[in-house]
Amino acid sequence: MSQPDWSELLKKAQEVQTRMQQVQQDLARRTVEGSAGGGMVTGDLRIREIRIEPSLLEGDDRGMLQDLVAAAVNAALGNAQRMVQEELQRVAGMNPLAFGGQAG
Repeated sequence: MSQPDWSELLKKAQEVQTRMQQVQQDLARRTVEGSAGGGMVTGDLRIREIRIEPSLLEGDDRGMLQDLVAAAVNAALGNAQRMVQEELQRVAGMNPLAFGGQAG
C-alpha cells in the first residue's frame, strides 16, 4: 500500500475550502421570500427587506400585523436555511480527491 501524497491532499483540501468560500459568497447574494405580509432574507440569513401590504396598515389589528410579520420572516428564514443546506450538501458531495484528477 503506497503512502498518500500529503502535498496533493493539502492542495485538494485548499481547493475545497476555496469552493466553500465561493459558495458562501454566492449564497449571501441570493434571496428567498416568505409571505404572510412579505419579507426577504438573503442566503447569509440576513433580512434584506420587509414589505407590508398597505391594506394591512389600514386596520386596527396591530397584533395580527405583528403575527404576520413574524410568520413571513420565519418562512423566509426557513427557505434560506433549506437553500443553504442544499448547496452545502451539493458541495459536500463532491469528492475532494476528484478535483483536477481521478479519485483513488
